Amino acid sequence: MNPATALSRVLVDELVRCGMTDAVLAPGSRSAPLALALHDAAKMGRLRLHVRIDERSAAFVGLGLAKRSGRPVALVCTSGTAAANFHPAVIEAHHSGVPLIVLTADRPPELRDTGANQTIDQMRLYGTAVRWSCEVGVPEERPGMVAYWRSLASRAWGLALAPSPGPVHMNVAFREPLIPDGDESWCEPLDGDVTGAWTRVRPSTPGSVLHAPPTRRGVLVVGDGAVNVKRYVAAASMAGWPVLAEPHGNARYGDHALSSHHFLLGTPEFAERHRPDVVVTLGRPGLSRPLLSLLRRAEEHIVVAPDLSRWPDPVRSATQVAQEVEIPVLSGGDDSWLRSWRTADLAASRAVDAVLDAGDEVTEPRLARDLVASLPGGSLLFCAASMPIRDLDQTMRPRRGIRILASRGASGIDGLVSTAIGAALAHSGRSYALLGDLAFLHDQNGLILGPHEARPDLAIVVINNRGGGIFSMLPQASLEEPFEHVFGTPHQVDLAYVAAAHGVPYTLLESASDLPKAISGQGLRIVEARTDRRANAELHARMRRAAQEAVRAVMASR
Repeated sequence: MNPATALSRVLVDELVRCGMTDAVLAPGSRSAPLALALHDAAKMGRLRLHVRIDERSAAFVGLGLAKRSGRPVALVCTSGTAAANFHPAVIEAHHSGVPLIVLTADRPPELRDTGANQTIDQMRLYGTAVRWSCEVGVPEERPGMVAYWRSLASRAWGLALAPSPGPVHMNVAFREPLIPDGDESWCEPLDGDVTGAWTRVRPSTPGSVLHAPPTRRGVLVVGDGAVNVKRYVAAASMAGWPVLAEPHGNARYGDHALSSHHFLLGTPEFAERHRPDVVVTLGRPGLSRPLLSLLRRAEEHIVVAPDLSRWPDPVRSATQVAQEVEIPVLSGGDDSWLRSWRTADLAASRAVDAVLDAGDEVTEPRLARDLVASLPGGSLLFCAASMPIRDLDQTMRPRRGIRILASRGASGIDGLVSTAIGAALAHSGRSYALLGDLAFLHDQNGLILGPHEARPDLAIVVINNRGGGIFSMLPQASLEEPFEHVFGTPHQVDLAYVAAAHGVPYTLLESASDLPKAISGQGLRIVEARTDRRANAELHARMRRAAQEAVRAVMASR
């Protein structure tokens, strides 16, 4: 099957599963895959297809259908000015709150800005008149595309209805061939969920609460930007679910919080045996690939999203989205599910600790672990978005009484010194920051404070491995000849001189056990921890092996 046909069939099928009953089509060539998919669905009685030769008229027909039914209607056209003729109806739908799903066919990127026929700039064509706009991307035959397409279609459906009804726009670029080629094979099943839409969005109505399925085999995942954390952690604890919390989700506390879920889920035997019936997600998870794999494999993945116009679903596995979710508590005392997670977690954590505590040299994961453990109650810790937050994720033991922040919205390296200072100025207790050397140098101007400016109580701990440490963990590290130049990016900056230039007290951390003394004090101060990138990569590999061996030993003893 050619990619254009596959994408079109999946999009139409998913919209029908969501509840679409009507589509309006204006004929054209580039939109042929969508037109044929709609025609097939109409022949099977799955929807009503309305065809109009004039795009402007077609759009207003769709507007009338959606206005009366209250259900999103699909508008489909070819590329070029055809899409522009939808604009008046889209504007009316925007202002009158009518749900439309506008599907504009487009030329592929290689034809844009070349003078190719019937090719205009269609991205964000309708500006602020749509609730949401996306470039679907040219379809390709590779695993994962079906989940992406279905998730995208159900997201478009949900956003056309919530939080307030209106039009959404999906720009769909097709390469030829545009019609079926007689080959029905594809690299993965094109089928959807037999129960309905790929992702079911629960509209925000007063008092509406989604009830998670009653099961003991559940997991609560907490990521960046989570809200109502205490409520959901308490509910998960009462239900007997483990809590897998990224550090900046601020839910890694209590008896149900795990320390080593990254290593547990990275052990294939454990991950397979501990596939949950339901996962409830708060915030935006994204630090650990094994954790994302858990979300991908979950039978039911419920996303809690206070803002239904933007819900996080990085692996396109969400089955339901709601503003509030009730986690049911079952009667009875069977705690084997939770006990299995906790036993393996304790074994993995002890194995990792044994590796980290084998000597007293300063290492990056030990520094992250010891720093968060040594902070006084009421402290704030701001963590860089690359390796430092990942080290914290893999080594931090559950504890209460601290607040952890990280700029993981876009995970940029820029502005982190200034962000840490701003957070410290707003915090009422002690503040600390854990940054890499490149992040620190990228924003060293943040240390410039005039004589009339408030000075924060902030200890900035800088991990200096003289370059981009995270790249040593990635496949690029195998490219020995270009690696240091284009990825490692070594520097020769003496951080003591940087501190002196700004009049900031400076300490060099000589040994791991000296950390509590090094971070003590008041005001703005810098602590440098020197490490080696290659040795750090090898240490992480030893941690992973030790943790997985410990987990396998626990599983074998049962």
